[in-house]
Amino acid sequence: QVQLVESGGGLVRPGGSLRLSCAVSGNISSIYAMGWYRQAPEKPRELVAVATSGSITQYADFVKGRFTISREDAKNTVYLQMNRLKPEDTAAYYCQADAKTWYSARADYWGLGVQVTVSS
Repeated sequence: QVQLVESGGGLVRPGGSLRLSCAVSGNISSIYAMGWYRQAPEKPRELVAVATSGSITQYADFVKGRFTISREDAKNTVYLQMNRLKPEDTAAYYCQADAKTWYSARADYWGLGVQVTVSS
């Protein structure tokens, strides 16, 4: 069983910062990519940032220059540093891992999400 547990969400004023963390646990043999997605009310889930096992990162245009994704592979953890937050960044943020376990084929795994609210 693979579990992804996010933390670090909350309420922040416009222009502020938050750091999200996501720890992956379970019988993991390999993690190929780890990413963050977000979903605002009545909107589809969208990619925010992804980091591959080869340290390649990709960002959505709307967060470039403000958010930074990083991985700590020794801890199977991915982070999302969010700076200069805007009200339109308000959403539930979900961690995703493209991973393989010792007992199952490669698949996508998801966390339950953490709320980020940007408001004055």
